[in-house]
Amino acid sequence: MAILLTDSARARIQGYLDGDPQALGLRFGVSRSGCSGWGYKVDMARQQQADDVVFDDGGVRIYVDAASLPQVDGTRIDFVKQGLNEQFTFDNPNVTGGCGCGSSFTTGPDARA
Repeated sequence: MAILLTDSARARIQGYLDGDPQALGLRFGVSRSGCSGWGYKVDMARQQQADDVVFDDGGVRIYVDAASLPQVDGTRIDFVKQGLNEQFTFDNPNVTGGCGCGSSFTTGPDARA
């Protein structure tokens, strides 16, 4: 089990953490969204929940709630800059399909449910 950060994602997240002394790390998970089923939730974690699984990648802690873990386990988070645009991207090995606009996705665990 792991959530991985590229160097650029780690640096960007560390910048957010440095600016927010109450943040413990990155909170990463999913919620029901869109026409395909899941959308990513990304925020700063300010407290650890009882069901959180915590990963550490180069000193950045990543908090994932137990319900989200089957959908995001193994995800590689990147931060890319293209011209004036900047965004986090997610390379999630669990994704089996997505909606046409790209706002939501389906995972293998969905097919088993």
